[in-house]
Amino acid sequence: MTAGAPSPPAGRRMLVLAHRGDARGRPENTVHALVAALAVPGCDGLEIDVRAARDGTPVLAHDETLHRVFGRPERVADLSAAELADAGVPTLAAVLAAVPVDAFLDVELKEDVAAAVLPVLRAVRGADLANAVVSSFEEAAVATMRRLAPRWPVWLNVLALNDDAIADAVRLGADGVAADEATIDAAGVAAARAAGLVVAAWTVRHVPRLAELASLGVTAVCVEDDALDEGGAAAGGAAGGGAAAGGATAWTGDEEEDGA
Repeated sequence: MTAGAPSPPAGRRMLVLAHRGDARGRPENTVHALVAALAVPGCDGLEIDVRAARDGTPVLAHDETLHRVFGRPERVADLSAAELADAGVPTLAAVLAAVPVDAFLDVELKEDVAAAVLPVLRAVRGADLANAVVSSFEEAAVATMRRLAPRWPVWLNVLALNDDAIADAVRLGADGVAADEATIDAAGVAAARAAGLVVAAWTVRHVPRLAELASLGVTAVCVEDDALDEGGAAAGGAAGGGAAAGGATAWTGDEEEDGA
């Protein structure tokens, strides 16, 4: 952690990350949804949610149960990875195999599964976790990942960008805070940067807000709907062919500027 977060190097715009993929017409956090999102022009990468199956395998699921997404009553933790795959829930390993390594990933831990997630991520993204960040609302998960992988970028997810959230992130040794976009303003971003933190936002659905967040110096934003379709241009750069076609230039706050 630095005494103050440096400004992103020239040419690096705010990252546009598809929230659980593109879930329009397909289940969220599935390979189909994630690959579809990366084909959207201007999409730099993905935000995904990780839990543990009964056998400890990291799998993609936001909720504790399969009810909302798959119409089934079972809890994720009560099924094996094979049983979850039959229901449509992919393993983290399967997702990493399907997603280009130049697509940025925000890997959100819904529980403290850091020890199980670390070797799976390391096998594909390397010892320094290339082009990715680990995030969580769970302080235990942030603390575990920081302890096991001190060089990996880690963000604390918070409900609001305020002094308490910034203090918690600093206490945990996080590199950034990811907050509800409605709570992010210039003062909050300035306070976070003064504390050595980058700021990310979730979840934006309307295009005008993207430009506002980019102007504030927000590092990354999770998007859905219209904001996914128009995100590249609104985030401060011309929309390209999607992450699958070109890749993102990531700024997570843990790198130094060239020549600094």
